[in-house]
Amino acid sequence: MKHTLLPVILPFALLLSCTSTTTNTNTATTNTTVPITGTWRLISGTTITKGDSTVTDYTKGSGMIKIINDSHFAFLKHDLNSPKDSSNHFDAGGGSYTLTGNAYTEHLDYYGDRNWEGKTFDFTVTISNDTLIQRGMEKVEGAGVDREIIERYVRVK
Repeated sequence: MKHTLLPVILPFALLLSCTSTTTNTNTATTNTTVPITGTWRLISGTTITKGDSTVTDYTKGSGMIKIINDSHFAFLKHDLNSPKDSSNHFDAGGGSYTLTGNAYTEHLDYYGDRNWEGKTFDFTVTISNDTLIQRGMEKVEGAGVDREIIERYVRVK
């Protein structure tokens, strides 16, 4: 009886031992491994230009989300209380990204202002619980932009 079960059990044991595990390398963490992929709502943004800081509260007046999948990101922004005509200041862009540790680089492939397209932006990201903080430089000579930004997002559930 023992010898007749062995040919049946052995293939199943080998099959179970050959499973593989994959790990999403696009993760940024503070203390735990939390994937960066998902939908994020922008809560606040700080812009520092030539030493002057401006803080924008994105919970009033306008709304923005950033969607990040395994290889690309996209952001969508619009006025919350504007008319339902062409004066609804809508903004969007996106492209590919890389993430190594907490070094996050966006390659902006699509944007309404062509001066920004084709540019690469390097950031440092940290994630703690449901909050993502993205900090880095935006420099676009054609648009006259040279500033540091700090953006705080919360994960959309």
